[in-house]
Amino acid sequence: MFVECLENEEAEYVFGLPGEETIDILDSMNGARIKFVPVRHEQGAAFMADVYGRLTQRAGVCLATLGPGATNLITGVADANMDRAPLVAITGQAGLAKTHKESHQYIDIVSALRPITKWNARIASPDSVAEIVRKAFRVAQTEKFGATHIELPEDIAGLQSDARPLRVTSSPRFHPDILELDKAVELIQQAEKPLILAGNGVIRGRASRELVEFAVKNNVFVANTFMAKGVIPAKHELCLATIGLQQKDYVSCGFDQADLVIAVGYDFVEYGSSLWNPANNKKIIHVDSVPAEVDANYVPAVELVGDLRTTLKILSTRTGFRKGFDYPNTLRTLIKEEYAANKLDVSFPLKPQKVLYDIRKAMGDCDILISDVGAHKLWIARNYPAREPNTVIISNGFASMGIAVPGAVAAKLAEPKRQVLAVTGDGGFLMNSQEIETAKRLGVHFTIVVFNDAKYGVIGWKQKKKFGRESGVSFTNPDFVAYAESFGAKGYRVESAADLYPTLEKALSTKNVCIVDVPITYGENMIFSDKFDKNVCPI
Repeated sequence: MFVECLENEEAEYVFGLPGEETIDILDSMNGARIKFVPVRHEQGAAFMADVYGRLTQRAGVCLATLGPGATNLITGVADANMDRAPLVAITGQAGLAKTHKESHQYIDIVSALRPITKWNARIASPDSVAEIVRKAFRVAQTEKFGATHIELPEDIAGLQSDARPLRVTSSPRFHPDILELDKAVELIQQAEKPLILAGNGVIRGRASRELVEFAVKNNVFVANTFMAKGVIPAKHELCLATIGLQQKDYVSCGFDQADLVIAVGYDFVEYGSSLWNPANNKKIIHVDSVPAEVDANYVPAVELVGDLRTTLKILSTRTGFRKGFDYPNTLRTLIKEEYAANKLDVSFPLKPQKVLYDIRKAMGDCDILISDVGAHKLWIARNYPAREPNTVIISNGFASMGIAVPGAVAAKLAEPKRQVLAVTGDGGFLMNSQEIETAKRLGVHFTIVVFNDAKYGVIGWKQKKKFGRESGVSFTNPDFVAYAESFGAKGYRVESAADLYPTLEKALSTKNVCIVDVPITYGENMIFSDKFDKNVCPI
């Protein structure tokens, strides 16, 4: 019954580890349309479900047994919840007769997961299966997307049920209030220096085209958050690139000047409003599927709550071309010039900007880059131009290290015809590199670029800025080429700047998992910091 309900939700994969308390579920998957994907660590399973959910906008499913299996899911479940990825976690549990007392491996996992999920429940009766599974998927896939959890005790799992799966229904689309629309139109017409701040909600709402049409109709520049890269193509003349660094950057300078911010699908978990509205002096139009969060630096003059595509279409019909705010164009020119200069950089070890320049050159417009978390994530957000929505997957809500390799596995399963490349630091890589075996077993292939500097680079950067020295961030690495080969994968080590692009081309054309070891210098971090340290725009 439980597996039939998963099939009813059109679940394609269940990522997880087998356990004694989940053997009834696993046995029931034999012959089912769902494919169970055994992984090498439960965290990897949760990250796979997380990225699968972000790419498909259907809930990814992960499975673990009770106790340590369930707690190993927690980081990935929390990541999905804060990154607004639809995910349903399933855990086994000891029989109900044991849950009132101390028992082997038993902990109250429903209570443990409650703070990091939108909703969770224990199945205590066979006849509640259909309702609980339907609710778990509906809640996970309703804005804002997130994680839900179902616990199935082993004694309940073995019982019979005559219930049937519930019909899957879609959530209704809401239109914004007409009076609020009138106010928004008036603010847009009166603004002298408006900017659009586009968040990940635009991707979830499949509203990228409508966003660009609205920006063009009104001649307003668009800056995107880390997780909204690609909502407006980087080559578009109104693209102001990515905002989200915790310090001043070119894009931040544009927001300093703005008198109106049109926040579309924006989410506080990525980039707090105090960083772009510190004086709390900007008028804000909140455009989202849910009302605005309460925040002292984010008090909207207007809230347009409803389906994003519909809202943006209506706004476009009621507004018109306006005189441009020229300052963002000056910033865009500086960003383009800085990016183009990376082409000629031949220094070694390589600078992150040069690595990302060559990766962009090697990747197609619709190919998918999965970013791990570390200093490289900040450079990807800032220096990797995205040309299509949902082609750069960055964890920036929970921002958990270790997501890149399992995320690449899920990306290739979700989008088998597209190239997938994972960029990771040497710190994050070894947190879940065991999932290379999962990829090999599944027969999926992708490329992993490891930024190798033998330290936790972003923490070293922060330490140098604050204390002038590093502490507790250095380590040693294995031979990544030999490591790759031990899995039956291919390994390459870049020996010069000239090696990088041809090595990337070779790896991407190889029908295998490939690891590209790239010696990196993060000296650029400090140069970048110093450039903006006085909190004044350098123009």
